[in-house]
Amino acid sequence: MKKKGRDGPPSGRTTSDRTEILTSVIQRPLVLKKARFIVIKGRDDGKEMVLQAPLVTIGTLPENSLVLTDPTVSRKHASVEETSGGYVLRDLGSTNGTFLDSVRVREGYIQAGSVIRLGQTEMVFSPLEERIENLRSSSDQFGDLIGASLPMREVFGILERVAPVDITVLIQGETGTGKELAARAVHAGSRRAAGPFVVFDCGAVAPNLIESELFGHEKGAFTDAVKSRQGAFELADNGTLFLDEVGELAASLQPKLLRALDQREVRRVGAEQPVKVNVRVVAATNRELEQEVKAGKFREDLFYRLSAVTIFLPSLRRHKEDIELIAGHLLAGISKEAGKKLTGFSPEALAALTAYSWPGNVRELKNVIERAAALCDGDRVEVKDLFLSQGKKTATFEGLSGKTLEEIEKAAIYATLKSVSSNKTEAAKVLGIAYSTLYEKMKKYGIKE
Repeated sequence: MKKKGRDGPPSGRTTSDRTEILTSVIQRPLVLKKARFIVIKGRDDGKEMVLQAPLVTIGTLPENSLVLTDPTVSRKHASVEETSGGYVLRDLGSTNGTFLDSVRVREGYIQAGSVIRLGQTEMVFSPLEERIENLRSSSDQFGDLIGASLPMREVFGILERVAPVDITVLIQGETGTGKELAARAVHAGSRRAAGPFVVFDCGAVAPNLIESELFGHEKGAFTDAVKSRQGAFELADNGTLFLDEVGELAASLQPKLLRALDQREVRRVGAEQPVKVNVRVVAATNRELEQEVKAGKFREDLFYRLSAVTIFLPSLRRHKEDIELIAGHLLAGISKEAGKKLTGFSPEALAALTAYSWPGNVRELKNVIERAAALCDGDRVEVKDLFLSQGKKTATFEGLSGKTLEEIEKAAIYATLKSVSSNKTEAAKVLGIAYSTLYEKMKKYGIKE
């Protein structure tokens, strides 16, 4: 598998890989993987189900993906999981055992046409693929995401298709490209829209508190646990949990997140019994998770669980033709909030916005427009209000000469904290680093809040 560059998605993928939406000018098909089960013997003879989920549980309990009425089948009998190597059938500690093509197995790979026997029930398994060739949306907006370019219309097209389907989504892209906006739009377009949308930033919580914040804790579980508390999973029950910067999650917590996704249950810190949760997960990261997997920094099974569908949000410099549209949309909202009547941008200002490289993407564009709207003393934003250097030498650039990298880094952190009123979470996002990294660098340089 080829590497993905900083500005673009990986290429050279095949339909055997996980679903990807590539934001290039060449449209790629969307392949949604499903599993079909047809009961050919037993009390449920003739029952057929097509399930679109990376993990299917089978048993007599109503909470299973595939529910059987055969009394010789255990309450939670077996599971079928899609992995990087294919589909795997696992026995879940059943009473009567799980048989694959007449052979009793604890775990084994299954193929199209394989016969699974649970108790007195036999069923045939078949993997299916729904291939969607035309991804392009006819709209230039999805939720609060704006763009008329081909890359953005392809993103909108896939978001429109996956939002109503209760499937896990992984959103990848540089800092500031709008990953949280995409997640909120997926939630709003889903069957869970009336439920909660809970944001959990894996890079913004101190490492020793992440497990408690994510899964909750019981009273007395640790020194400061003066009362029981729900975690993000429980708070998102019957809704959507957005795991932002999931690539920052510590290796020790990755198995627990995987279990929560697999078993649909969480165990609070200090609790003896797990709590059932009904949550759709949308995750986001600015890291190249496939490379993190290869480097041993991120679990492969967790990656495949999160990336049932992967969407790549393009950097703003990859779709500069949308800058005028996005800037106009942002200015309308900002000027309304500020109580100003700004009609738009001068031609020179628009040219300056288009020429700029936008390393901070749409978030940086919004910050620039907010500042320009505040400074503007006319009815439209002029180029002088933007304070964009356009790559020319400025006093700031000249001031870097002769300074060490540590001095420059310290100055950048200090200036960023000052610009966001000492909000460390926001400063970490602007700088494109994890909250924990910012915290350590502040300690290193002696920067106070």
